[in-house]
Amino acid sequence: MRDASTATLEGWVAYMGDKPLPVLARTTRELALLRETENTVSARTIAQVILHDPLMTLRVLAFIEARRGRSQHTDITTIERALMMIGITPFFAHFESLPTLEDHLHGHPQALLGVMRVIARARKASAWAREWARMRHDIDVDEITVATLLHDVAEILCWVFAPKLSLKLRDILRANPTMRTAAAQRAVFNVTSHDLQLALARAWKLPALLVELMGGAANPSPRVRNVQYAVNLARHSAKGWDDPALPDDFKDIEELLHISHEALLGRLGLPMDGSPPPTLPEHAEDVGLPADTAGSEPDTKL
Repeated sequence: MRDASTATLEGWVAYMGDKPLPVLARTTRELALLRETENTVSARTIAQVILHDPLMTLRVLAFIEARRGRSQHTDITTIERALMMIGITPFFAHFESLPTLEDHLHGHPQALLGVMRVIARARKASAWAREWARMRHDIDVDEITVATLLHDVAEILCWVFAPKLSLKLRDILRANPTMRTAAAQRAVFNVTSHDLQLALARAWKLPALLVELMGGAANPSPRVRNVQYAVNLARHSAKGWDDPALPDDFKDIEELLHISHEALLGRLGLPMDGSPPPTLPEHAEDVGLPADTAGSEPDTKL
């Protein structure tokens, strides 16, 4: 596993883009069960399993883009449409015996814990984004779901393929809580999360629409804001519901959805009587971590 801090942006992209992506062990188990009924299982059912795993989601999108023919003029921006394009039986044949994240990082338990936290956060964000997209009557809720799930995929890949450097970044931010995350990223990786994310998206030829939804913009559309606000809320709430950034997050979401503060708190299941806010052990439990490991972490977003 590469842990050289002298890498360039091009070097990181070449290194990560050349590696087979591991997926969650849970994903392989659930897909194996669905394969037993491949003659009757629907693309939607398979997509629901894939969308619990950012790495598997990325594998499927990268695969469909790599197979894209000259006659295909429409981007495939959702997992269900990708599955219909691939075909159910060919999908199971190609994605058989996948490497697992747990095996890949078996010698790096703290890095495994770190990446599991990021994956849980991504899943939480995608669930919120999907709910809000429905409230907004978005033109394609599934696109919002995928873009949110993949928003922090660069950070996930750094945990996977550069575990020691990711732990170093985490420790630097713990020791220097006022340090800007981008500065810490450059000190450790020589790149920022934003630059790496965009470069990887280009390398994998991800659809331009998904890249736009993931990357933000100077004057973001409601769809881009939908994604970004869900990512922000998941990241800040993972540190505790008393995080100082949350009031601004709440205001942004309320303006996006045109709902009151009380209505938003109700949807989030938060108390309105001033009682202490709940912790978020479910962030860890969603991906199989024990609840006592689900404490707050510094934002290592890369």
